[in-house]
Amino acid sequence: MESAESSYVSSPEAPRRRSSPPPPKSPTSDTMEKPTYVKFLVSNAAAGSVIGKGGATITDFQSQSGARIQLSRNHEFFPGTTDRIIMISGTINEILKAVELVLTKLLNELYSEESEDVELKTKLRLIVPNSSCGGIIGKQGSTIKSFIEDSQAGIKISPQDNNYFGVNDRLVTLTGTLEEQMRAADLIISKLSEDSHYTQLMNAPFSYPAAYNAVSYGPPPPNGPPNGAAGKFQDNKEDRNNSTSVTIGVADSHIGLVVGRGGRTIMEISQGSGARIKISDRGDFISGTTERKVTITGSQRAIQAAETMIMQKVNYASERALD
Repeated sequence: MESAESSYVSSPEAPRRRSSPPPPKSPTSDTMEKPTYVKFLVSNAAAGSVIGKGGATITDFQSQSGARIQLSRNHEFFPGTTDRIIMISGTINEILKAVELVLTKLLNELYSEESEDVELKTKLRLIVPNSSCGGIIGKQGSTIKSFIEDSQAGIKISPQDNNYFGVNDRLVTLTGTLEEQMRAADLIISKLSEDSHYTQLMNAPFSYPAAYNAVSYGPPPPNGPPNGAAGKFQDNKEDRNNSTSVTIGVADSHIGLVVGRGGRTIMEISQGSGARIKISDRGDFISGTTERKVTITGSQRAIQAAETMIMQKVNYASERALD
């Protein structure tokens, strides 16, 4: 069974050494100046040293780099891990400067502890939408192979089938020296910045619903609603006290993806978000459209989580249709 970070392709077994690396290929000035972002993981403990006392370190890093640096809140982890998420946004040069400042800080702390496991702990795990991974891999793996050859870093992409439900992000793990990781990060971020779908996600929430961080990720109970009916689940205390409703439109052709076989998908979204979800009857559209009404009820947090999961399903289907 593959691990959560099984490689799509990685660096060769031969030692990663060369006397004089070739100069970086210069992206166009438009690409370099266009705002983009990168997300990666840090341990909960390491996040504290990145923030610094009273936020001093992160403020300094933002000042030095010109990039914006955000972290998911304490105990808001990437699904299936106990690692927090850092999002750095700005131009490519600003982002790379900020990433280097963060990695250098973490490396220095590891070396100061005289750890014998430094190399294993200094991998850089980027979070990349599944829809953007194809651009990094390239036809028959040609792009990722060229990135490995250029940077001499190991590059591994987690398999899609290891994703938790509703999470359409994969981990791209970079290993090697700081210089090798930074070169690989430069190539990958530059490639991602050319992907219009990737850049559109810059303002999307970068934390994940708290339900993903629960101990159990098992399937929903078998006594859920039949025939694709919307799940009716009891809200938690927060939901009962602050319940509200939002209605969004989903194309009639995509409703089946939201409902899932036997209502399984909509039950999982409902359980994962804590929201109640109701879909209008066939033929009952939002006025002037062919979109069915999807009404989401719960706390604001639950509604946002459910809406994000629903739109991820719809957007992924739309992208596949365009391929």
